[in-house]
Amino acid sequence: MSRPTAVIICPGRGTYNKAELGTLARTYPDHPQIAEWDAMRAAEGQETLSALDRAEKFSPARHTTGENASPLIYAASYLDAQAAFETHDVCAVTGNSLGWYIALAAGGGAGAANGMRIVNTMGTLMHQHGKGGQVLYPFVDANWEPIADEETRLMALIADIDAKADHRLALSIHLGGMLVVAGNQAGLTAFEQATGEDNNRAPLRLPNHAAFHTSMMDEVAKMGQAALPQDLFADPHTALIDGRGHVWQSAASDLTALRDYTLGHQITQTYDFTAAIRSAARNFAPDRFIITGPGTTLGSAVAQALISIKWQGIDSKAAFQARQAADPLVISMGREDQRALAI
Repeated sequence: MSRPTAVIICPGRGTYNKAELGTLARTYPDHPQIAEWDAMRAAEGQETLSALDRAEKFSPARHTTGENASPLIYAASYLDAQAAFETHDVCAVTGNSLGWYIALAAGGGAGAANGMRIVNTMGTLMHQHGKGGQVLYPFVDANWEPIADEETRLMALIADIDAKADHRLALSIHLGGMLVVAGNQAGLTAFEQATGEDNNRAPLRLPNHAAFHTSMMDEVAKMGQAALPQDLFADPHTALIDGRGHVWQSAASDLTALRDYTLGHQITQTYDFTAAIRSAARNFAPDRFIITGPGTTLGSAVAQALISIKWQGIDSKAAFQARQAADPLVISMGREDQRALAI
């Protein structure tokens, strides 16, 4: 019997929260890979993943900073991806923001240990040197229908605010029916004030996030390039889809270009997650889109990206929900009611 095909999608920052505490202990107790990663972090004088994951209480100050959150998310997502490979014919791997690093490793573009080194290094650099912050704001209504001209209006607003003296603001991530906007305090505050009058929507400031995927990360990108050598990267065994929608073909990728993108463009330019999902659908037409854990926050963005191209006739939230009930297209491994479908 043939196995279902799948595109694996790895999540970004903000997906390991109070509800996810203990994820590694619950899903992969005593996994040898976790012990290897723990040893790597201990050698760097950092808390081990096991200690963080098995803590008695979730602490935002401890668990959501870059040097801890990024490796925790990487570990849970990478192991979920390996489990999905065991049960599906995986066509491609992609991810959102931090999820690009995870996808890189899950698809073979870096080994499990080298992927952790990349994530741990970049997460630490972001924590120590990252500037600014991020705000999330939707341009769709409660039914996931685009509000007329709203995306265009918001992009013009971002440009207007960025043009003001001492204000920095840019589009960080195109996330389905939402925009993640990044900038300095003045820029973010101006955006929040300009969008806060709509009672049906509210700007959401993302805690412990810097101005990822903007020019404010230029210094961090240079530090990452100095710290992470070319030999960490390998020819992927599975196609990778990056934050432009570009496909890096298995066993046929320019590894210098792959490193340059990962430690350059991907850090300092807008990450178009919507384009990645559209590319996954159009190029690979999988039976399923499998979102690895931890967390369950990425499902709506994937659905909205698919709705934007009316994938398989799915043109609304209601149509997506009907499809999910009949034959799930998007599977979130962070949801207990869906996890069994992936493993």
